[in-house]
Amino acid sequence: MEVTDPTSYDAWDDLIGSMEEPSFFYTSSWANTLSHAYGYEPCYFLWSENRKVKALVPFMEIKSPITGIRGVCLPFTDYCEPYIGDGIDFGNVFSSIAEFGKKRRWKYMEIRGGETHFGKERPYSTFFGHVLYLSGDEKRLLKDLKDTTRRNIKKAQGEGLQIEILTTEKAVQEFYRLNAMTRKLHGLPPQPPFFFRELYEHVISKGMGVVVLAFYQNKAIAGALYLHYGDKVIYKYGASDRAYQHLRPNNLVMWEAIKWYNGRGYRFFYFGRTETENQGLRRFKLDWGTEEYTIRYYRYDLKKGCFMEKSGDGMKLANTLFRRMPLPLLKTLGRILYRHVG
Repeated sequence: MEVTDPTSYDAWDDLIGSMEEPSFFYTSSWANTLSHAYGYEPCYFLWSENRKVKALVPFMEIKSPITGIRGVCLPFTDYCEPYIGDGIDFGNVFSSIAEFGKKRRWKYMEIRGGETHFGKERPYSTFFGHVLYLSGDEKRLLKDLKDTTRRNIKKAQGEGLQIEILTTEKAVQEFYRLNAMTRKLHGLPPQPPFFFRELYEHVISKGMGVVVLAFYQNKAIAGALYLHYGDKVIYKYGASDRAYQHLRPNNLVMWEAIKWYNGRGYRFFYFGRTETENQGLRRFKLDWGTEEYTIRYYRYDLKKGCFMEKSGDGMKLANTLFRRMPLPLLKTLGRILYRHVG
């Protein structure tokens, strides 16, 4: 086993290209974004032979005076399935990571994915995932949409909305403005602006993502940020100005993104994770003709030597308080808190 840092590993992305199903979240671009934005230390557990990956489980070490020291695979990542090749025993991999974590005084280790390896262990958290299989046939994709989704797209087009697919720093800044408004509406602080600067620097500017914005009367009213690697696309963030919700800009943003990626030969369009209680968002994603699956997170208490179970949700009161806060204060909290949350 080698514990390595992709941000200083020569030809890291060439190395993970040898894997059967490489993910964007394994790339040095994502490692650089998280490490530079929040100061996390990459601890990627790698087993390789003849410059080919046999197993890979990426972790970031989070050190916080508020939330403690822990290892997460990976922070702010919808899912990060451990890659375990043929002939590799996951039990040995898990034990090696646990021993490392104990030496580094981790409270726990969290793996976002890996249900095929954990058997009957109870997950800490469960989410829905949705994937759309891109066929290259735009007419078929349109036909597979629910009637309401097609109507919403048509309405947005009829209202004269303009869609731009961009890779500029200005577009990322415009998305941040919309994102801050949306996070407040959801009762959450927005991600800090320096995170989006790092995302632009290490991902968007490197040709691994795009910002899709909807404009109405020359004003950006909705947008989404997509990441891509290999033949896979990930819908990472979406945002909009609620005052223009009746124009259905989010539907047109998503449809134009699907068409754009479909026309460029991508095969898998992932819609990110959805909380199980958020049935509205779940229906929105299902209406695009997606296939639903389950994403499970596992937390292992390194002191007690057992898997952890979630005890209640303390966010409801916090969400109510955040909604009532003025946006400048909420942005300040985002700058302070996100590094500790991970």
